[in-house]
Amino acid sequence: MEQKPPFPPFTRETALQKVQLAEDAWNSRDPQRVALAYTIDTEWRNRDQFLNGREEVVSFLTAKWEKEQHYRLKKELWAFTDNRISVRFEYEYQARDGKWFRAYGNEQWEFNDQGLMQRRFASINDVEITAGERRIL
Repeated sequence: MEQKPPFPPFTRETALQKVQLAEDAWNSRDPQRVALAYTIDTEWRNRDQFLNGREEVVSFLTAKWEKEQHYRLKKELWAFTDNRISVRFEYEYQARDGKWFRAYGNEQWEFNDQGLMQRRFASINDVEITAGERRIL
């Protein structure tokens, strides 16, 4: 049986660990590594896209990081309870046309008993920035 510690119910310490593990995985820009944190049948809403299952997650992330160069992410624990965690995040990337963007958002995460994320709901907004305005290096 697949497991991804720490496991729910979360404490402040274990919720912070889960957030840091997610941040580290996403900053690797390795779709396969990121997908291992999710259940096989994970459900996602990412902006206006709805994904189901790890295979769709890998395809989505592969396409995302082909378009979003120099991607860097920072996540911050917002709240937690039992098997749920809420985070605030921002990330920066450079589009293929050379323009820089900062994306802001919130995610709601729900985990199964084995510590795998079964649901992820993300609301995200992008703002164009200059290279000199980058904060996440």
